[in-house]
Amino acid sequence: MSRRRRATKRQIDPDPVYGSLILAKFINKIMYSGKKSIARTIVYNALDKFAKKVKAPNPLEAFEQALENAKPALEVKSRRIGGATYQVPVEIATDRRVAMAMQWIIQYSREKAGRSMEDGLAAELSDCFTNQGSTIKKKDDTHRMAEANRAFAHYKW
Repeated sequence: MSRRRRATKRQIDPDPVYGSLILAKFINKIMYSGKKSIARTIVYNALDKFAKKVKAPNPLEAFEQALENAKPALEVKSRRIGGATYQVPVEIATDRRVAMAMQWIIQYSREKAGRSMEDGLAAELSDCFTNQGSTIKKKDDTHRMAEANRAFAHYKW
């Protein structure tokens, strides 16, 4: 029996407009300095712009599809074995896949120069929806790195 206290995941409330837990988590990741109302405004306005851009009737389903397209399946982790460090490809847990996709979308939305966060987020979501853009490139690079190091897959545990 383990003597460690395991971390427990806190339950978050769904967002008030769509009632989605994933969108609530995304809003929390966008938030700066505890200003949730500003984060909600940014996300909801960006979702409306995104839905108009891709001509989707339901913005939440389009958002979930864009997020699904951005989720990575594999990543590499460094393992030190006998003095050498190998990049070992490992599968990613579901929670981490979602978190990585959200982080990448937010990061590349913030990096879009000369645009407000709403416009950048709407543009990045539409790029993810159509399987192009910076976030999808990052996902493909991660998969390519894992594929290149497939020879070291037997080192994972």
